Amino acid sequence: MSRQFVAAREVVRLCRAGLVAATLAMFAEAGAAHAQTSAPYLFHNPGLSATQICFTFAGNIWLAPRAGGVAHRLTGSIPGGDDDCAFSPDGRWVAYTNADNNNPDVYVIVASGGTPKRLTWHPDPDVVRGWTPDGKVLFESPRLGIARHAENGAPRLFEQGGDDVMATVIDLPGAWEGSFSPDGKRLAYLPYPTANEAWKRYRGGRTTPIWIANLADASIEKLPRHNSTDQAPMWVADTVFF
Repeated sequence: MSRQFVAAREVVRLCRAGLVAATLAMFAEAGAAHAQTSAPYLFHNPGLSATQICFTFAGNIWLAPRAGGVAHRLTGSIPGGDDDCAFSPDGRWVAYTNADNNNPDVYVIVASGGTPKRLTWHPDPDVVRGWTPDGKVLFESPRLGIARHAENGAPRLFEQGGDDVMATVIDLPGAWEGSFSPDGKRLAYLPYPTANEAWKRYRGGRTTPIWIANLADASIEKLPRHNSTDQAPMWVADTVFF
């Protein structure tokens, strides 16, 4: 088990490099035409389906083919910045966070385009973290959280279907980020927040582990680590990448 997680560290570096290379190749033709006059494009927070890439650019969600081609804007009809896009397991829907009125909420939109549907209306911030294997949006929110009004108070993870009126809380006392196993029985998550997202070699008292919760009995498995800042868990088959 330990070797599997250590190998995941190396593989995720290759995955990130491959995603960057694919994105650069996708826009190489357009970029070359304007290389002498335009500033670099700033794409971030990508998500993948079997055939498409979603990403944030200029405050909206954009889509482009994984094989390369022309990108098109998916969102932009609602005020506020859009971010944190994630494809549904079948690739038909894109969930994302919209921060209209400085209050992030969860929205979904058909990947082929259309009118966005707002899922959450809570006054606390709701941030998309992914999807459940059965097609519900997974999001993070400080509602019902411990010390919810304190700085870096513990939020919790929730799931909500497209037709659900209310969200269902994941039975963990606090969680930052998260990813379900394919069978939906386990959840890889951060039990507390990172000190920052930029200091790769940070080794202070706020380094973050990744834990795996068995949702049937609330037992926890802690991934092997050496005071490293581990974050962004992603479950693929029976391996956790981070």
